[in-house]
Amino acid sequence: MENQEQEILAKIHEQVTQNPVVLYMKGSPQMPSCGFSSRTAEALVQTGEKFAFVNVIADPAIMTFLPKYQDWPTFPQLYIDGELQGGCDITLELAESGELKRLMAEANAKVASED
Repeated sequence: MENQEQEILAKIHEQVTQNPVVLYMKGSPQMPSCGFSSRTAEALVQTGEKFAFVNVIADPAIMTFLPKYQDWPTFPQLYIDGELQGGCDITLELAESGELKRLMAEANAKVASED
């Protein structure tokens, strides 16, 4: 079990560091499986910025071990530029203030300049 945990945490770390913006959610932005994931994904879509997502329902190992990655127990979880931003409430606050779009744009621009 410990070996599996290490592998999954390494996979999560790769997803978080390889994608400028990644949302761990229940379902997909097009078909969310819970209200919190739905509202969070919608806030990201509204920015017009690119983002990746991981459906934690489709990957039970990630669903099990992601809460240990940054000690955040609930879903969704939003990472921008490798940093945990938080869940639904925090994402909606960031969106309301305009900060979400700025953070996402900066993270996406950073990756674009590396290509």
